Amino acid sequence: MKKLRLILGDQLNSEHSWLQELDNNTIYVLAEMRQETDYVKHHIQKVVAFFMSMRNFFTAIKADGHQTIYFEITDAENPQDLEKIITHCIEKYKIEKFEYQFPDEYRLDQQLKAICSNLKIQSEVFDSEHFYTTRHELSEFFEGKKLLLMENFYRNMRKKHHLLMDGSTPVGNQWNFDADNRKKYKGEVPVPKEKNFHTNVAEIVAQIKEAGITTFGNINENNFSWPTSRKQSLEVLDYFCTNLLKHFGDYEDAMHTDEKFLFHSRLSFAMNSKMLSPKEVIEAVVSYYHANENEISISQVEGFVRQILGWREYIRGIYWKEMPNYAQMNVLENTNKLPEFFWTGKTKMNCMSHAINQSLDEAYAHHIQRLMVIGNFTLLTQIHPDEVDAWYLGVYIDAIEWVEMPNTRGMSQYADGGIIATKPYVSSGSYINKMSNNCNKCPYNVKEKFGEKACPFNTLYWNFLDEKKEYFKGNQRMGMMLNLLNKIKPEELYKIKIKANEIIANMDAY
Repeated sequence: MKKLRLILGDQLNSEHSWLQELDNNTIYVLAEMRQETDYVKHHIQKVVAFFMSMRNFFTAIKADGHQTIYFEITDAENPQDLEKIITHCIEKYKIEKFEYQFPDEYRLDQQLKAICSNLKIQSEVFDSEHFYTTRHELSEFFEGKKLLLMENFYRNMRKKHHLLMDGSTPVGNQWNFDADNRKKYKGEVPVPKEKNFHTNVAEIVAQIKEAGITTFGNINENNFSWPTSRKQSLEVLDYFCTNLLKHFGDYEDAMHTDEKFLFHSRLSFAMNSKMLSPKEVIEAVVSYYHANENEISISQVEGFVRQILGWREYIRGIYWKEMPNYAQMNVLENTNKLPEFFWTGKTKMNCMSHAINQSLDEAYAHHIQRLMVIGNFTLLTQIHPDEVDAWYLGVYIDAIEWVEMPNTRGMSQYADGGIIATKPYVSSGSYINKMSNNCNKCPYNVKEKFGEKACPFNTLYWNFLDEKKEYFKGNQRMGMMLNLLNKIKPEELYKIKIKANEIIANMDAY
């Protein structure tokens, strides 16, 4: 039977069982499509990274002897649409059966189901063989429970997969070392230079321009640093273990104006495109820890494992549990527009300037920059979650909807009403000052709530609490904040609210 197998741009898993045997009657198809480049405006580095990785994957499986078809973005024969590509290949190669792997985005899942229902040949769907969990494992774990606490899910995953466990006891005698992972970085430990592959991507950039794809952000065409093959991805993993792991946990929540990446692994793109599996990443990190326990503390390793085994799998489970309704949730009824400086980086707020410009320059920011600086600002200014979603999905190289949307709409913007987070992740400027050196050279005063030089985060924070106090009055975790709000003198709160309204109406001036 002649088979056509589809491999999507985020399914570059060379270890998949499909590829472990050669069959001349099976053809693999990969395609760069306007359908995928245009559904949201993407960072130029994100488009380049996916195209480059897809081409490297195609070259590798072809060299292994697999029958392959590849559509580049500028190919004259490229229909630029998934259904048209599949039907074109079925007709051209007289295909008798179509096969695909479960996609990780709801829209593609629905599209492929619809395509298969219209086909006149057999079709079958397979697991992507990537995650620790099935799509619906989280739903089954939390069945009948009101609170979907990540910590409970994480502990269950540790036990189930026997990771960082000593029998039934967690290594280090505690499950979570989060309290040890909140150090401010003051330059006391030198940060190794990030792994850079110095790839020339000028040809792909030229093709993207020729195709007329609208992108944003910056790129150095002669010095592209991201891994775009399995070999390079494994090198990044090894580099993280040998150079960064021993200080990862300590500074995972820290920010510093001189250090874009600190001790973060930068493995998220390699994993989200499936060039690396979470299992091999965790196994490599845990093995390295056990071989170097005299140099590396458990708190560094547990913090990393929690992000992947706990948070990453949890977020995926939430996505499949709550979609498609999740994509429309906006319980705080925020309606404002994203300011222009999100596309230009031109803002006087030092923390926002560094976080936004880094995102535009690198297509990357770590989780605290995304959550407690950029996400904090968009929630405090009450931006519509659709606007925030689209920006996050477009700007970050690792952003695929299953991981981006719950992190943004849920964790960051509280648009889901507390499905993920038990309270909104908002703060005044004091948190940013505590975790970074951003406030040192900022034109705004982190200690002032109103007035010309007041930190916008302070003004916006108290205004947000006042605006949303009715919604949060029954939330126990918000009690202390609301009590502090009630202690602000009415005349002072009035000044705060006047200033906050001015900031929201003129965000690009701040």
